Order: sequence, then structure tokens, then C-alpha cells
Amino acid sequence: MVRISRRDFLKGTAATGVGIYATMLPIELSAESGKSRVVIMTGSGVLKNPDGVSPTSLGMDSVGESDKTINQSVLNSMLGQGMQAFTSAKSDAAAWKKLFKPTDVVGLKVNCLFAKGASTRPELVAGIISGLKLAGVKPDNIIVWDRNDREMVRAGFVINRGPGVKVYGTEGDYEEPTTAGSFNGRLSKILTQKITALINLPILKDHNMTGISCTMKNHYGSHDNPGEHHRNGGDPFLAELNSIPAIRDKTRLIVTDALKPFCNGGPGYKPEYVWDYNSLLIATDPVAMDYQGWQIIEARRQEVGLPSLADSGRPTKFLATAAGMNLGTDDPSKMEIVLRTI
Repeated sequence: MVRISRRDFLKGTAATGVGIYATMLPIELSAESGKSRVVIMTGSGVLKNPDGVSPTSLGMDSVGESDKTINQSVLNSMLGQGMQAFTSAKSDAAAWKKLFKPTDVVGLKVNCLFAKGASTRPELVAGIISGLKLAGVKPDNIIVWDRNDREMVRAGFVINRGPGVKVYGTEGDYEEPTTAGSFNGRLSKILTQKITALINLPILKDHNMTGISCTMKNHYGSHDNPGEHHRNGGDPFLAELNSIPAIRDKTRLIVTDALKPFCNGGPGYKPEYVWDYNSLLIATDPVAMDYQGWQIIEARRQEVGLPSLADSGRPTKFLATAAGMNLGTDDPSKMEIVLRTI
């Protein structure tokens, strides 16, 4: 059994006052404002695709296609401009090179449990792969992964264990148990042994136990027993899981699929609560990212006449726990929100 020491479990960054891990956020980003930056990148035409523009039609490395309403050209522009805004770089390539190097083996953790509509879209993943290639990462050193092949196929991904970009599930290949506080689970060996850098690619949606499913919740697909860690709204388990060095120290980037979130009835797909938000969220602070995702869900619930998550008995209390463990900030005064629209 792997045990996380109390020192590693409790420590965050050096005392920055904003709870940002130096390994997660390049110095030049955190130094600009001393705040956790979250970019909300909106593409007004990203869900208008009369010409059928897809990864395949653009000659991209396609890992599958699940949503024909997505205009891949617009999505690619959103990613490029969003990454430039996040890194303060002058070009797409320069932005990706600030976060990744050619020697990296990069794991793209997607969320595929509830099939198309409630899962990370392969089209977003194709755009991320193109960005990594700009940074010099070889396709053979990119692994798109989740719990198992079956769920990934249902979400629209095409499994590949051969040459090129890898796409496959853990399929039971887990480590010995790891404990961190009250969390006890076996981590995927893809996470612990096969990758050197991690991109978290959640989809933003309502969750019937934890309030929302976004950044931190996506890692319930990174271990073998998520069902044992949902009680009490996932608190403190979500924070404890995300404190484990294999997750905390390898995370280089978080890009949230907020193209079509849904604000109630999740985590399974509930089309009656879906709305076109047309956006991607980009950050490295998992707490700030989840805070912003929470605010987006709450605003939509208010708009359509639903009670708040707290009034529905599903408060997102794991956010305060994670902030208290220095995994990031849940204080909006310590966030720099960058809004961009194309």
C-alpha cells in the first residue's frame, strides 16, 4: 500500500497566499497578477456546422467524432486564442511550448462514463492533440484515457493501442492501494507509470451527489473504487484524491468542455437541462476551475427557475476543503477571470 505522508498530504505550494502549485502553473503566469487565471473562451459559431467541418475533414489526428454540430475550425481557433490568453503568448505554438516539451509523455484524462452528450467530446481532444504537436510532443507520446475501453467507445472515441496517438482505458491495470487522508483507492498505472504530464479534460455538468462534476470529480475515473467516495457530497474525498502527487504534480493544464453543459439531473445525460454555452474554460488551478464551473451551473439554474445546489441538498462543500488543503483558491478575489469571444 502506498501512503501519502502527512507532510505531503497537507502541504500546498510554498506560501504564495493563493494556493497555486508551482509545478502546475509556470512562474511567469502566476507572477503577472498573483492570482489564479481562468480563461473563459467563447465561440459564437462553434455549434453551427452546416458544412460538416470535423477533425477528419481538416486532416487532424482524429480520436473519434461524437457531435456533428461542432465546427472544428471554430473550436481550434477557440483553443488557440484561449491558450494564448492563458499563457500571455504571442502565438499558438508559443503558448503550448510554455506548458509542454518534446520529451513529455502526455496523458489526456477524459470523462466517458455516461456516453455521448455527457462525456468529453473527441473533437476537443483532437484540438488538444494538435496543440501538443505544436509543442513538439510526438503522437506516440500522447495517451487519451479513462476507465475502460467500453465507456470510451460509447462516448465516441476510437480505441488505439498501436502506433500514433494512443486511446484506451485502464481496463483494471491499477496500482496497489494508495491512501491520502480518508481516501483509499488504486490509481491507474497510466497515470502513475506511463505519463509524465497530465491534461485534465472534464465536461461541465450537474451531479446528483457532489453538486457539479468538473475538474476534481473527473479523477474519480482515475482510480478503481469511485463508488466508495461519494458520500457527504464527495467531501473530503475529492480534495484528498486530488492532493496525491501523481495527480497534483503531473497536472500541466485543465481544459473544461463547457460547450453544452447541463444544469440538473446529472451526471447522466439530461437533454432537457442542456444549454448551448459555447465555451471552453482553461486553467491550471483545479479549485478555481471548479469554482467557476459551479458559478456557471448556479447561474443557469437561477435562469430556468431551479433552486440553488445548496437549497437542493447538494452544496459544493468540497471546494472549501480543497482550498484549505492549498490545492487552489475558492476565493474569487484571488482569481483573474479572462473573458474572450470569437
